[in-house]
Amino acid sequence: LALKSRILGENPCNIDKIFRRIKQFGGHARQGGGVCAIEMALWDLAGKAYGIPVYQMLGGKFRDSVRVYADTDVEGKHTGKQMGEALKKRMEKGFTFLKMDLGIDLLYDEPGALCAPLGMVNDLKVSSEKYTAIPRSLSEQERYQRNRWYDIQNIAHPFTGVQVTEHGFDILEQYVKDVRDVIGYEVPLAIDHFGHIGVESCIKLARRVEKYNIAWMEDMIPWQLTKQYERLAKSTAVPICTGEDIYLKENFKPLLECGGVSVIHPDILTVGGILELKKTGDMAQDYGVAMAIHMAETPISAMAAAHVSAATENFLAQEFHSVDVPWWNDLVKKGVKGPIVNHGFIHVPDLPGLGIEELDDEVIKEHVHPDYPEIWMSTDEWNNDYSHDRCWS
Repeated sequence: LALKSRILGENPCNIDKIFRRIKQFGGHARQGGGVCAIEMALWDLAGKAYGIPVYQMLGGKFRDSVRVYADTDVEGKHTGKQMGEALKKRMEKGFTFLKMDLGIDLLYDEPGALCAPLGMVNDLKVSSEKYTAIPRSLSEQERYQRNRWYDIQNIAHPFTGVQVTEHGFDILEQYVKDVRDVIGYEVPLAIDHFGHIGVESCIKLARRVEKYNIAWMEDMIPWQLTKQYERLAKSTAVPICTGEDIYLKENFKPLLECGGVSVIHPDILTVGGILELKKTGDMAQDYGVAMAIHMAETPISAMAAAHVSAATENFLAQEFHSVDVPWWNDLVKKGVKGPIVNHGFIHVPDLPGLGIEELDDEVIKEHVHPDYPEIWMSTDEWNNDYSHDRCWS
């Protein structure tokens, strides 16, 4: 809403000009979502104005279909064999690239698996259960308690004092072995969500699972710790991956220059939108680094990312985190034919813009957050919002 007055009256086909005007209002992690959403909408409008698909405006496509990898969760306490069975079901749906979590949460209830300041492991366990969005309806006391769990979750990896013991590594390695025993070794398997452990424990874990042909280990430490990423990458043969929280292409450059990653993993709603994602992928190619794409969003973002995936040569795979959401495809009422992700691939349509012509308001209303009962409201009050936006003298 705050960006509305900055774009009113502009030609939406002047995408780069408008993006450069508003990109200063974005930020790392999920703080750039508004900027990215507007940028994506501009590409859709321009494509529909000229009657061509977005990928064509990006220079054409390298592929007709985009490989999708399925992130996979298993609820509650479970075994590697159970995770393997869940991943096997993904393969039966046609997915040719897989990802799972392998975190220290698997060790919380195992005596002698984690070494940490007394009480820290229990705090992490409880905070992981409480770490959800804060409804507006919470009382002040409830909000205080919830914020305490946020504080615990937001302790960066090097500062928690949590280390994995040899017993803990044995359990995690056995988990990966059990998964591979079920799914075999022909399909790539990436790993994510390790928990807040320091780079030394990350190195030990990476070395333990090298033999299981891991496609990449993702976000093991905060992306800002460039030197630690360099150390991690040089200490293991497992490809190292990060990037879903990084805003703008130039912020990937230090990781690429130091050799800290083998795969970058930007999100279209974090990196800056369609063109910034394309530029980031092209820059990574100059360093011999592949680009996978993080995507846990709606069909709009899925299609926007797919157009970039099709138009970027060093593209590896695009995430899909809604395999188990039955109404996800129903959000699209007209345009690209569902299911959007079909047998592990997204076919990139030749329809104008992103290929989505109309959303289903009724489906959106069924699933909108209860704090926001209205999905379409007047925004006229933001038409003339003003501040001195120039970020240079």
